[in-house]
Amino acid sequence: MHRTLNIALVSASDLDGEHLQSVHVRDLARSLARGDAGHQVTVYARRQDEDARGRVRLGPGATLVRLDAGPARPLSDDELLQHVRDLADELRHRWSGAGRPDLVHAHGWIGGLAACAVARELGIPFAQSYHGVAAAERRAGRPVHPHRDRLEKAIGRGADVVIAGHAEEAGAVVRMGVPRPSVAVVPYAVDAEQFAQVGPAMPHGDRDRLVMVCDDLETGDVATALRALVHVPGAELAVAGGPAREDLENDAVVHRLMMLAKELHVADRVIFLGRLPRKSLPKLLRTASLALCLTPAQPSPAAPLEAMACGVPVVATPAGGNTDEVLDKITGLHVPAGRPAMIGRAVRRLLGEETTLHGYSIAAADRARSRYSWDRIAAETLRAYERVLPVPEPEPSAEAAEDETEPEAERIPALAG
Repeated sequence: MHRTLNIALVSASDLDGEHLQSVHVRDLARSLARGDAGHQVTVYARRQDEDARGRVRLGPGATLVRLDAGPARPLSDDELLQHVRDLADELRHRWSGAGRPDLVHAHGWIGGLAACAVARELGIPFAQSYHGVAAAERRAGRPVHPHRDRLEKAIGRGADVVIAGHAEEAGAVVRMGVPRPSVAVVPYAVDAEQFAQVGPAMPHGDRDRLVMVCDDLETGDVATALRALVHVPGAELAVAGGPAREDLENDAVVHRLMMLAKELHVADRVIFLGRLPRKSLPKLLRTASLALCLTPAQPSPAAPLEAMACGVPVVATPAGGNTDEVLDKITGLHVPAGRPAMIGRAVRRLLGEETTLHGYSIAAADRARSRYSWDRIAAETLRAYERVLPVPEPEPSAEAAEDETEPEAERIPALAG
């Protein structure tokens, strides 16, 4: 795609945070604005802090615009739905004049609800990314808004293209009733400059370290990792996620996991780090011999990629993005969910095969850099856009341009013969 586009990205999420969707949208905006075409990208998000500036430069050609839609604080899905009309009105105001984009790409179902309505009204091509559909969230044990399934279907059927993050999500979107030709799979990307093999690392001892990074310790299935650790006597497990470090002692889930570790006699080999700032994750991953991604449903697509980019092979359940990202017996291993003895034996064998482990490490880093670089994912996103953009009219030839410049008195007799 060589023409310069004016692209609007829309999200109702907090784009100042470190949540996966927030990081993805910010990095996508910067990546789309880079390159030869020099696309202009504006990210529209709901204001969640009264003191936050209304307009922020994300990078060359990329801008974040905060819109007033409801109270300037984080809201639940139920509260957000009450202000979707306000968000839609703000978008309509911005897009009705000179700020009209060539394409709108919404992220998340609530942002999609507002953006889809306005894009359809104004005749602007519309793309939707869900970042997880209701059915998968429900299987993962996460709370789901009662109207989310119905609204996701309506958004998907109203979109010109739905961009899924992996094959499993694409299948779920098709089962919603979205035509398969209208679904494109564009995976998540990894920041290969931040997540790299070379760089500072956290201090650690002589044991082989297994690392888990997950937002929620319960749905991330840390319990299975603890039970698997019983079968890997020479290793330790470092867990990043859950509450902040200072709140670990008062967290009920952490307390249950610590008690389980004591019952399994592995407590001396388990480290709960709490939720780490994103800039600290590469330092942790560089200390790992293996990364564990054992979530049985709706795993984070970022965790395997960030580990692989740091040269860490991944032992993962074949669910969600894990299936596409981790190549079994090439960049890591696929293991069945909820089978700690089998997982533990597989990990122990792999740790004992130094040459194989080293080969997996090289392949993991190479795959992360080549397949999941932001340059490549931005290009694939633009190709998905191109499927629904109107075909530009060809530029007139030099001969036609000369005809256009002829005085009308000379042209009409010639046309009359």
